[in-house]
Amino acid sequence: MPQENRPRGRPRTFDADAVLAIAQDAFWRRGLAGVSLDEVSAATGVARPGLAAAFGDKRALYLRTIDAFTAQMDVAARTLMGGSRPLRVELGAFFTGAVDLYLAGDEPRGCMALCTLPVEAADDPEIRVRLGAVLNRTDALLQARFQLARARGELPARTNIAGRGALAAALLHSVAIRARAGAGRATLLAMIRAALPLLCRAD
Repeated sequence: MPQENRPRGRPRTFDADAVLAIAQDAFWRRGLAGVSLDEVSAATGVARPGLAAAFGDKRALYLRTIDAFTAQMDVAARTLMGGSRPLRVELGAFFTGAVDLYLAGDEPRGCMALCTLPVEAADDPEIRVRLGAVLNRTDALLQARFQLARARGELPARTNIAGRGALAAALLHSVAIRARAGAGRATLLAMIRAALPLLCRAD
């Protein structure tokens, strides 16, 4: 009698997305160096061999969580700055949403990408490239919104789109780092309110 074909190995019995979410939270709080696979294993209930089979080593798992985070942020940014409202309103919503994210949880975490990637970038060329890609993607998203505002007449035709985008990105970076350092919501929102008139000026 012919043998029944069966898949080799044990089938995966855990939710990969749930494991990634738990690992992401750990890396977000303490960075790549501050988290061990044993900790992730204990928090998720998945043995280290299972983690390795699904995600690779700790560095590979960290990069998976970074990619998931940046993909989520891209979707949120495009939703908040989709062009259905005036530039100043959408930028305000974008930055306020960033503050909400950076201060969520029981301790300030800032931005996962901006606050953990730079630590590793000095000694890891791939992580350095990943950090550059995050920065470039943020610049592109903001520049696209300023470009749309210029096309609609909210900004003058002579507006330096790259310059406005860079200034907006610098504000986002500062908010992320200050949030990580413990700055309160009122302080961060005050920074944003002060910067918005400059970012959206039409003169």
